[in-house]
Amino acid sequence: MSSIRELKARLREEVWRKMEEYEIATAPRPCYGKIPAFLGSRVAAMKIARRSFFREAEVVYSTLDLPQRHLREAALEAEKMLVMALPRFKGFVIVNGKDVPRQKAGFAATLRGALAYGRRVKVPEGLRVDVFIMGSVAVDEKGGRLGRGDGSHDLEYAILRELRLVDDETIVVTTVHDVQLIPEVPMYYHDVPVDYIATPKRLIRAEGEYRKPRGIFWDMVDSELMERIPLLKVLAGLA
Repeated sequence: MSSIRELKARLREEVWRKMEEYEIATAPRPCYGKIPAFLGSRVAAMKIARRSFFREAEVVYSTLDLPQRHLREAALEAEKMLVMALPRFKGFVIVNGKDVPRQKAGFAATLRGALAYGRRVKVPEGLRVDVFIMGSVAVDEKGGRLGRGDGSHDLEYAILRELRLVDDETIVVTTVHDVQLIPEVPMYYHDVPVDYIATPKRLIRAEGEYRKPRGIFWDMVDSELMERIPLLKVLAGLA
């Protein structure tokens, strides 16, 4: 397992280095250690936004990554329900696109704007997420995905599975630059694959080789993580 971890780390470093050297990464820079914002991110987002599965979606969930802001904005402009988690899962914010003036959709797609136009809840109830938007450092055409290396987005997805907000029918999408497409991403059983990948040049329907995890793998959750994310205690029946 350590060799896979080391390989993943090398792949991340290579992608970050290319994005810096080729001037593909945009602010905030340098992009090392981040889900990198990139040139053409809006163009990539529109490739997803025009697909029928996105147009027909009623509820969209997104991680808080900067390059996916354009997809969040598109969701609000289309009057969809946008759901995001607050840092460390200290609640969620739900924004109804119908309540956001069109000229403010870009602002409402940020955490600060979402808190201004949406409502905070401890746990979203009565919702089913149709599309789950994830930021990525690298992906492959089979749907393998690399995040920053902290496992936060995989945990985010797993928590939503436990809350029954996400299921096997939820479509997982990401937007990346073309240099973030790599031949193969090594995947653990708890890693979340993506269904669609949009770049400034391409839209890729992943081959579906990987299974999505169906919840939290509790053997990977230690007391320190539970202290940091109290919602985990609730889900584990300890609070």
